[in-house]
Amino acid sequence: IVLALIILVGGYWAFKKLYVEPQTAEAERQVFFAQNYFNNDDFQTALDGDGINPGFLEILDNYGRTSVGKLSRYYIGISYLHLGEYEEAIEYLKRFRTKNTELGVVANGAIGDAYLESGNSAEALKWYAKAAAVDNDVSAPFYLLKKGIVLESQGDNAKALEAYKTIRDKYKNSAEARQI
Repeated sequence: IVLALIILVGGYWAFKKLYVEPQTAEAERQVFFAQNYFNNDDFQTALDGDGINPGFLEILDNYGRTSVGKLSRYYIGISYLHLGEYEEAIEYLKRFRTKNTELGVVANGAIGDAYLESGNSAEALKWYAKAAAVDNDVSAPFYLLKKGIVLESQGDNAKALEAYKTIRDKYKNSAEARQI
């Protein structure tokens, strides 16, 4: 039993040190150019690469088990959202997982944006509500405002007013509260 435990712990350590860490380091090196293209709003090149350096799609394929590969799903989803390919954006953003609360909120809000742009306002409202559910003085009022605007456009003024009042009462110091 002790020998099996030693082999198991040793195998895990070897896998982590000899496979995962070098993969992560290489992924971090590779992702630099894709992130640069993304930051410069060149979303197609960020996705596909420039012919010399890989894009996020290739990084996800090659390094999907690393933290960089997992973060690539977020970048891919946001890039597709900006390119108007909403179904692809939704697909990648729904598969994105993170422990970073703020990034998760932005991803949920982006899913709402993709649904709204594709004409599915009911699903957009669900994702905006999910994004606004995280009590944060920056993102919650932002997504509550989006939710209110969608509800108002649907003619549901009572629920829109409820969202606006929540912004006014709970997030008094936010930029959105000044708009209310």
